[in-house]
Amino acid sequence: GSEMCIRDRYEKLGFRCNIHGGKAMKLLIIRHGDPDYVHDTLTEKGKREAELLSRMLVKEKIDFIYCSPLGRAKETCAYTAEKLKMTPVVCPWLQEFDYRVELPDGEKNHLIWDMLPEFWTGRKEMYDNDCWLDQPFMETGHIREHYRDVIQGFDELLAKHGYMREGKIYRAENPNRDTVALFCHFGLETVLLSRLFNIPPTVLAHVFVALPTSVTTLYTEERRKGKVIFRCCAFGETTHLYIGKEAPSFSARFCETFDSDERHD
Repeated sequence: GSEMCIRDRYEKLGFRCNIHGGKAMKLLIIRHGDPDYVHDTLTEKGKREAELLSRMLVKEKIDFIYCSPLGRAKETCAYTAEKLKMTPVVCPWLQEFDYRVELPDGEKNHLIWDMLPEFWTGRKEMYDNDCWLDQPFMETGHIREHYRDVIQGFDELLAKHGYMREGKIYRAENPNRDTVALFCHFGLETVLLSRLFNIPPTVLAHVFVALPTSVTTLYTEERRKGKVIFRCCAFGETTHLYIGKEAPSFSARFCETFDSDERHD
């Protein structure tokens, strides 16, 4: 807080701030703070997390801010936007990807990113970017249509900032060094990353976890003129929480051992 700025504390503690500097366009995908899902707001812990996050982000050159329409993401975003004196653009497609399906065993209202390992790892389609949407149980939640809506919105945003989707990579129509921040949700983040990496979100969502207020940083890479991919240099970074002596939230994780009292389902 008062003893030194966040950046100085990074340097003093020996950390390199992955979202600082660089000579490429950057995408920052930021999850909301610790949530009160019932009221779609932040818990008191979530508010502390959002404040610590804002102290870090305010030191960076953020050119554009986009935000989910859901309360917990907007509240998280407000801490940073107010410090930067910026007005976020609210995008409906950045809301959580919480559409439900009916699983083959008859279980209903199940999220596609909370499946048991013995189920999803046993289905080879879950690893195939061309087939994961074709499974009949995905159709019960109209996942194809929802996924299409998100990636269409995402592609349009990237095109607005100079990068047009072309096959499985991007064409740089207006290469730049802007920093674009997206305040959203973990499930939605895996959908965005699946589009950039051409990997099913079902794999990303089950083997990675982005904790509340974590920051995922991607840079453009243009090794041949006009041909671009996005590369991830930091996933789910929560260094700002450790600097602020705030333990990361457990939200989105499951029990580490079966005999614990942590979340099982």
